[in-house]
Amino acid sequence: MTLQSDKIFSGVEHADARSLLYATGHLPENIGKKPLIGVVNTFNEIVPGHFHLRGIADAAKQGVLMAGGIPVEFPTIAICDGITMAHKGMMYPLPSRELIADSIESMTMAHGLDGLVLVVSCDKTVPGAMMAAARMNIPSVVISGGPMPTGHYRGQVSDYSACIETVGRVHSGTMTEAEQEELTQHCCPGCGSCSGMFTANSMNCLAEALGMALPGNGTIPSYYGERLGLAKRAGMAAVNLVKENIRPRDILTEKAFENAIRVDMAIAGSTNTTLHLPAIANELGLKLPLKKFDEISRATPNLCHISPNGQHHMDDLYRAGGIYAVMHELDKRGLIDRSCLTVAGKTLGELLPGHEVTDYQVIHPIDRPYSPQGGLAVLFGNLAPMGCVVKAAAVSEKMMKHTGTARVFSYMEDATQAILSGKIVPGDMVVIKYEGPKGGPGMREMLSPTAAIVGAGLGETVSLLTDGRFSGATRGAAIGHVSPEAMEGGVFAVIEDGDRITVDIPNRSISLNVDEETLSKRLAAWKQPPLKVKAGYLVKYCKTVSSAATGAVTTEYAEGAFDR
Repeated sequence: MTLQSDKIFSGVEHADARSLLYATGHLPENIGKKPLIGVVNTFNEIVPGHFHLRGIADAAKQGVLMAGGIPVEFPTIAICDGITMAHKGMMYPLPSRELIADSIESMTMAHGLDGLVLVVSCDKTVPGAMMAAARMNIPSVVISGGPMPTGHYRGQVSDYSACIETVGRVHSGTMTEAEQEELTQHCCPGCGSCSGMFTANSMNCLAEALGMALPGNGTIPSYYGERLGLAKRAGMAAVNLVKENIRPRDILTEKAFENAIRVDMAIAGSTNTTLHLPAIANELGLKLPLKKFDEISRATPNLCHISPNGQHHMDDLYRAGGIYAVMHELDKRGLIDRSCLTVAGKTLGELLPGHEVTDYQVIHPIDRPYSPQGGLAVLFGNLAPMGCVVKAAAVSEKMMKHTGTARVFSYMEDATQAILSGKIVPGDMVVIKYEGPKGGPGMREMLSPTAAIVGAGLGETVSLLTDGRFSGATRGAAIGHVSPEAMEGGVFAVIEDGDRITVDIPNRSISLNVDEETLSKRLAAWKQPPLKVKAGYLVKYCKTVSSAATGAVTTEYAEGAFDR
């Protein structure tokens, strides 16, 4: 077993570095003989998905010790998308993914760590951590904090998605402020990632499908002792990966990403997965174009309707067998590549037996799916030549094919206010431009306007189109990630009030019904607006971020950059 840390801390030339390890209580007999495992803890005291991660990190460190490693904990940031919703703070979550990856890289490379346990939970921490692991190609295991308990309101299940939709209900007069506050106090009853198949849980589930997390990572509830047990096993696995020299590039193959996309379609995960999986793949020099997502979606049945797509929640999926049960069901039709390696040191084919579905109401059988195609769809047309994304599983049948009248806004807040004040009527299409990676900046989530549409009772008559993105909690005819974004010019930038737009989800098309001569005149007159930010990190982000169609990444893969 060759240890990177041995090159940093052992020998006459490195006495100075060794002395600093002794200052923190490390023992001479361990240095250079046991792997030094970084335990990356995204704990903080404001995000519910991360509030309890001290316990998860402690359990992971116990596992490292049990397997003969030396755990060293260090932090990185985590932003709550829910708290940042509907204000300028939403500019920061997606860019934070790059900060998370960069900070993990900085600590790991600077201190010569041999392996990593990535203690994550919410939205950008999961892909950010895996981007760092893939970039450095250092043995790594993902362990999440787990989903929070499902909330209840007056005898009905409830969650964060239901809470944000109350804004529209209060404004439309179908709910009182007192009723809203009652629901607010009960929909998120404890720590963990929000209880639906929103972005955090989608990515934690896909970490299993990618092979970067142990079985159960995405679904074991945060408050179960089993979650702490899994954290211990994750710590043990990290040490074993170092001993066996199994690295992310051995696990994160093209076939592994195809497995993950297939599971994504089967569980109808968040549309944000079409940003995060390509970003992780980019760190390996792999390309995951949006067409790949659509090709796999067309060939993959949708087996689960977890909130916001239905009434089931993550604890239901856990009791039904979890993600490995979903893969077991997909495997019945040969839809899973069983040869892919995992952080357990075994292939999926070795791990899948024994993971049968235990509740076919939650995970439908492969021969009786919710639909023969997957939960996400990618649309192309003159409005989005590089593609745009919709969670088809959350769209009413009435809105699968429709033509709407454009009501155009350049700020999410303006659109939300128009909806809440009754200015949007059946048959309208709310168009929100300049909210993409550069234009937002940070590609803000549009959960507030989409929830306002649903809360106002317009979910089956009004759609929304944007170059921004959506929360995994979004439902309805919400089409995002329009690429190229408005800030880069193109047809999407020149939509005007009153234009007619046709959406055909089954046939994967979207078009602006304006003649070519008129479009040419508009494009010739278009001028790029100034950035919405003037200083700070977001200015640097705007200058480097790529299109949503390529994962909104800020760095390109460089072969051999982190060879050790």
